Amino acid sequence: MRTLFAHLQPIGAVARREVGSFFNSLIAYVVLAVFLAVNGLFFWVFPGNVLESGLAQLDALFFFTPWLFLFLVPALTMRAISEELRQGTYELLLSKPLLRTHLLLGKFAATVALVVVSLLPTLLYYATVYQLGAPTGNLDQGATWGAYIGLVLIGMTFAAVGLWSSTLSQNQIVAFLVGAFVCFFLYQGFAYLALIPSLLAHSAWLSSLGLLAHYESISRGVVDSRDLLYFISLTVFFLAAAGRSLQSRHA
Repeated sequence: MRTLFAHLQPIGAVARREVGSFFNSLIAYVVLAVFLAVNGLFFWVFPGNVLESGLAQLDALFFFTPWLFLFLVPALTMRAISEELRQGTYELLLSKPLLRTHLLLGKFAATVALVVVSLLPTLLYYATVYQLGAPTGNLDQGATWGAYIGLVLIGMTFAAVGLWSSTLSQNQIVAFLVGAFVCFFLYQGFAYLALIPSLLAHSAWLSSLGLLAHYESISRGVVDSRDLLYFISLTVFFLAAAGRSLQSRHA
């Protein structure tokens, strides 16, 4: 138990530092404001919005949010490691009783916490649609909360990808572009590959490799252990890749 606490304490310290640093920056509020504004426009204003459809559902929110996460999460993580490398503070951090694993997991936990914070205001959409239903509350609760769980899992995976991309370069823009591209490919790329005529025989298998298929599965309201294992495995893989990248850079 003491050993576990000894590891959790520095991870928590890094996470608190990262969240504090994020909210001390103007860009933090700009990123979150843009995310919520664009989400709100798609949900309430643009063609196909919930009022126009006349249906008590949150499909627009759950369809567009992963696409917005493709930009939001890499924007949150692009400076996580690259800035430490550029300023030379990475070596300084590790000169303290802080392991590389503590640093990565702390920054990962902070990013996931920020993803959850970005989703919290969208609960107002849920409350509004819940009241607009005829009768009140005429909303598929299982699918709704399943989709929210799916969004957190997607954010978690994208956070790991973003941290990995942040270890590749001291340039934040490069880290953002690489992270956004890899997140896009993991989310939609396999579904596009499945549409190639020469690969149609393997379309079901190819689609199952992508985040989209597992997100849609969870969004039906059934949290399958295979879907959870998929998200967790991808997250662990990219966190391990980030650790290996840092190790090779400072071997």
